Amino acid sequence: MHPLRRIAALAAIAGLALAGSLASAHGALARSDVSGHVYVNLNSSPVNTVAAFDRHPDGSLTPTADSPFVIGGSGASVPSQGALQLSSDGRFLLAVDAGSNQISVLFIKGDGSLRPVSGSPVWSGGIEPVSIAVHGDEIVVGNDGNASGGANYTAFHLNAGGRLSPIPGATFALPAPTTVGDVLFSPDGTHLIGTRVDSSLIDSFIVNPDGSFSPAGGSPFTPQGYGPFGSKFRPTDSSQLYVSNAHNAAGGAAPGTVSAFGVASDGAFSSIGASPYPTDQTAACWIEISHSGQYLYAVNTGSSSVTSFSIASDGTLDLIGNATLTGSGNLGALDAGIDPTDSFLYVVERGANAVAGLQVNADGSLTELSTSPTPLPAGSVAFGIVVN
Repeated sequence: MHPLRRIAALAAIAGLALAGSLASAHGALARSDVSGHVYVNLNSSPVNTVAAFDRHPDGSLTPTADSPFVIGGSGASVPSQGALQLSSDGRFLLAVDAGSNQISVLFIKGDGSLRPVSGSPVWSGGIEPVSIAVHGDEIVVGNDGNASGGANYTAFHLNAGGRLSPIPGATFALPAPTTVGDVLFSPDGTHLIGTRVDSSLIDSFIVNPDGSFSPAGGSPFTPQGYGPFGSKFRPTDSSQLYVSNAHNAAGGAAPGTVSAFGVASDGAFSSIGASPYPTDQTAACWIEISHSGQYLYAVNTGSSSVTSFSIASDGTLDLIGNATLTGSGNLGALDAGIDPTDSFLYVVERGANAVAGLQVNADGSLTELSTSPTPLPAGSVAFGIVVN
């Protein structure tokens, strides 16, 4: 998103030289003040776009030059986790284009701006893609389908140039209609998990050496709450999985919960501790975990808040507290991403059409920044966030 007039020959030369030096110094200063970027899938139609922000050391955000960036396909407002993902090597963004049944691949330039790669976007392998999982050069897409079919998990290979190609035999069909909430790999790449919000089921797969995946015995598993949606493996332990449950029963309201599961080598689930753990908030839908594996954050869409938990070595959760976001009008917190240093958490606020920035305190609690929230482009239906 994001001249000097000559009066006399010698004076002009001196003035231009000085102005050039100052401009170069200012540019260098501005660039040195950028510690990373935040990207948000705007899910716009008829052409999808991604908003980019420069991220500064104090956690504040400013729009990247020329943002938002056109990415090719057509977006649609189908909330999910994983609608925007970073490639394993950090060179590309992968975005769902749910309105055109496509996936876009974007090259991240040195200044944080984006450029679609040659051949992008590509067919998602199904209907209405909503979530992307990434491990190494393998990409798996969760497709919602429609009333007549097309829901599945489909795997692709991502080459060094950012091109996607389907992996033969690596598609798993889901019944119609299906509402996919999330699809993700375990950190070691041996397991693939998918949540089905409508039928309250969790799929578990073993990932094979050729990139295909086989259902674990007993899969799909029944969650410990109604409406499993977001999910995350603990980054430091591939055997610990966390799943948000929007409600505690079918049609129920507060509190939402977070389930903690042990995932065995054969893909079977077991409950950890006193799981599920209540957030004491409404509609726990998205999950983020610090890179250190110490803290878990549940985004509560109904109460526009973020619940903080500490994670013990055995995977049990301990409630730290809740931070209510200031900009959403008590509705619409949708997605979250944490920066690589675990210092700042960023949350997409649908109600405010903005990105909230929160500082992560020493005890894992959250404090909203004075510069928050940062506006998104008008008319956004944003979800899907990447922080690099």
